[in-house]
Amino acid sequence: MRVAGVDEAGRGPLVGSVVAAAVILDPNNLIEGLNDSKKLTEKKREKLFLEIQEKALAWSIAEASHEEIDDINILQASLLAMRRAVEALRLQPEHVLVDGNKIPQGLTVSCDAVVGGDALHAEISAASILAKVTRDREMVALDQKYPQYGFAKHKGYPTKAHFEAIAEHGVIAEHRRSYAPVKKALEQLA
Repeated sequence: MRVAGVDEAGRGPLVGSVVAAAVILDPNNLIEGLNDSKKLTEKKREKLFLEIQEKALAWSIAEASHEEIDDINILQASLLAMRRAVEALRLQPEHVLVDGNKIPQGLTVSCDAVVGGDALHAEISAASILAKVTRDREMVALDQKYPQYGFAKHKGYPTKAHFEAIAEHGVIAEHRRSYAPVKKALEQLA
């Protein structure tokens, strides 16, 4: 049976899109070292990112923008990005394993939600790696545009350094305005 694993990265940050990936692994071309992306070093994730793209039967990466997050909330945006990732696969899966406790609406294939699935199923681990590396690369690119915010370091998460940068430099277009710390900063600027 062709099984796709799906996961997302970027629910917690205050800035940028949420990224999801879907992966169908090749049972005849195994990938060593797959695990929850948060348990791997950046160097290991980067290596596996390329290997997954080379060896998987199919993979895709999709997003929901910061505007969509503000419009429909982060949970719904995460599920939307996951659905987009599954729908973008060049091979249709017969079953989908989704990391977490919710299944994206609108999928026409059988699905199971698996809490902690990125540590349990290789397909979800692979998806978590593709999503995390893509999201981290987007934060590095945003850091080049706005170096004063430190995005390459904190990846947009609500750290002390990020709060200090917002206080000093204000909110940028890519910030998620529906998030309480960003909303509060905007109110203080008004």
